[in-house]
Amino acid sequence: MKHAKHIILVFAVMAALAASASGQVQVSAQVDSGRDIYVGEGFTFYIVIQGSDNAGQVDLEPLREYSPQSTGNRKQSSVNIINGKTTQSITTIMTYTLTASQAGRLQLPSLTVVVEGKTYRTNPVAVNIIKPGTTDQLDLEVTLSQQQCYTGQPVIMTVKFYISANIGEFQFNIPAFNTDDFYIEEPDVSNPQAKLYRLDTGTTVTVSQYRVVHKDKESILLSFSKILIPKRSGKITIEPASVSADVAVGRSRSQDPFDSFFGSQVRYRRFMVTSELLELEVLPLPEQDMPAQFYGLVGQYTISASATPTKVNVGDPITLTVKIGGSKYLKPVQWPALEQVQALAANFKIPSQKASPTIDNEFKVFTQTIRANNDQVTEIPPIPLAYFDAEQGRYVTAKTEPIKLEVAPTKILTNADLEGSGFAPINREIEAVRKGLSANFEALDTLDDMSFSPLAALASPGYAVLWAVPLLGLVSSFLVKLFSHTSPEKTAARRRRQACGKALAQLKKLASTDTKQQNEQLVSIMKQYIGDRFDKTAGSLTPDDCYDTIIAETQDSQNADKYRVIIAGFEAGRYAPMEIKIDSDKIRQVSELVRSIEKNCRR
Repeated sequence: MKHAKHIILVFAVMAALAASASGQVQVSAQVDSGRDIYVGEGFTFYIVIQGSDNAGQVDLEPLREYSPQSTGNRKQSSVNIINGKTTQSITTIMTYTLTASQAGRLQLPSLTVVVEGKTYRTNPVAVNIIKPGTTDQLDLEVTLSQQQCYTGQPVIMTVKFYISANIGEFQFNIPAFNTDDFYIEEPDVSNPQAKLYRLDTGTTVTVSQYRVVHKDKESILLSFSKILIPKRSGKITIEPASVSADVAVGRSRSQDPFDSFFGSQVRYRRFMVTSELLELEVLPLPEQDMPAQFYGLVGQYTISASATPTKVNVGDPITLTVKIGGSKYLKPVQWPALEQVQALAANFKIPSQKASPTIDNEFKVFTQTIRANNDQVTEIPPIPLAYFDAEQGRYVTAKTEPIKLEVAPTKILTNADLEGSGFAPINREIEAVRKGLSANFEALDTLDDMSFSPLAALASPGYAVLWAVPLLGLVSSFLVKLFSHTSPEKTAARRRRQACGKALAQLKKLASTDTKQQNEQLVSIMKQYIGDRFDKTAGSLTPDDCYDTIIAETQDSQNADKYRVIIAGFEAGRYAPMEIKIDSDKIRQVSELVRSIEKNCRR
């Protein structure tokens, strides 16, 4: 398999040298053609800006039918010395994910890109879109919690992907997540074993995995949900979702000892499965009888309130707690508009600052401090919550119960209160006392010189302890900080130095690990090594990411491909009943591979 990502970067850097030498900005478009591109599957599209470190403003309208999604920008720069002349090359690469809906030879149109106030046009790019095969070993179901709702009413969309074969890489395409018809929100997930999965469009979903029987077949079920909130009324068509996956169709053997790591190499073919088209009828909210306090809540909600203390003086703080529940989806619930409750605003001081609400036991909890401003207050009045009840088809205003208060007047202190009622003048006349010790001594010879001497204090053992102990602590603290001082750069450098030894030590311990966890732990160790050694986030690395990183750092395509094959092989076991036994020989092969990569590493 070709790896065009690496080739594209090399090409971009070489082209940037020419652009830098001529002092011109050049803009071009490229496609990651390192793998086959299939219908309904995202592929990578690059806009390469050579000679500028500023990302351009791109008009993506010509690519609308391909649902372009930005996946970020990156910059590269290098200094080159040619014949004693120093030049600096700068390249900005803007990356997008496109999705084609039909097979055939297509041409992506030229785009307009504005860079530093100047307009440039990219070159057209030809791509070949392949229609994948179909198989009954994969199945995809997409369902809605209801087929009819009101504007703003949350609807749960559930995606279920059934797998009854050994598969490799797979990719979801969910058109509903990329449309402007819905707000997309994340539901609460109670499964502690659920894992985050990032779709190619950038959307993150929380996937739960189960073993089930589906259509009389033992299958792996991958399931996730999203909340769709319609923005408009009318009939909304939800295009079919699809999953493309590499399905194992056989095995082949090779003379390379690493190719036989799994006994034989699995051969894959690309297959796709699609869901049914869905329709959602969205009814408009009625204008008649809409309460003034209504701000868009649709569903069924409850509201309650409590306060403490309930016996106070005027001006004393009262903690008011408001709980809103009744719906599983509480994100659209806003702060109660306390200042709009006339009796509350007239009799209480309500601060403008508001604390962030919390979620507790399926309730959204709001807490505010209020103060009664007169002693005629007898209660905290009801607080309303307006919502549209979709089941009854009408607006409802729920209210809290009034909370009884006892408010006492606050006494105003006068100057007389502060001085006291029994004030009497103090006799300030000095009286001579001729009793006690003063009557027995009249000369100064009984007094000792008790003046303080700093030098004497330093030499005194008692004082020496007082000043020496803090000084010793200060010096010790300074020395510890001096020799243990670190920085993000030093921490990263230490991680790189220790990456190989750490990975080898973990591999050595792997043989004693529970067999059911060995596959996953081996993948984790291999990804962690790449993350530590090359400053990557291990948890987000894919087999191809590891390949690209090793190629970029060592130029060793053979080891990079072996590393990728091993990780991909063990990851495939997560989604299919393919068991790979790890013995000491396999651990030794991985250890040798890590040592080889470390030896060829350039930093």
